[in-house]
Amino acid sequence: MGVVTPPTDRTPKQDRSRATRQRLLEAAVACLAEHGWAGSTVSVVAEHAGVSRGAAQHHFPTREDLFTAAVEYVAEERSAALRALPVQSRTAVVAALVDLYTGPLFRAALQLWVAASNESQLRPRVTELEARVGRETHRIAVELLAADETKPGARETVQGLLDMARGLGLANVLTDDTARRQRVVAQWAALVDDALD
Repeated sequence: MGVVTPPTDRTPKQDRSRATRQRLLEAAVACLAEHGWAGSTVSVVAEHAGVSRGAAQHHFPTREDLFTAAVEYVAEERSAALRALPVQSRTAVVAALVDLYTGPLFRAALQLWVAASNESQLRPRVTELEARVGRETHRIAVELLAADETKPGARETVQGLLDMARGLGLANVLTDDTARRQRVVAQWAALVDDALD
């Protein structure tokens, strides 16, 4: 008669590894948003995620690997949230696009941009990532706004909206700019509506 091993409630190693990786990415974003690049080390992120520094370095061998992966993760989450938006008015779409640039995810990306402007090994990675994220965000915005890019000025209108949203996000970094932002969003929604119709 063979030995019967009792079933275990242990999570498979691959699932634990995925969960650890996700905790590290979320912790990296939170640390960047709270402490900036200088205060966000691999050790700080590992502690925030509740894992050892060795586990963090197993998943992300360098600091640059960790933080570029974190911003990419955030960008993917942001894109998924945008794609999941129900069909709605252009005003609601403009507000949703602006919201992308006013939260902790944008703050984390901003910290990474600042670091990349001063660190040559990080700059090409962040530049490539931001170009890819920018293209994807533009594509989603075109879909959500039902913009016909064959119409003269439509592409520029969508890009102008995204640039304006980024500017509002920058204004919100130092102070809560909610009241002014709401007025600007309403005006831009009207401008976008006129330009795209």
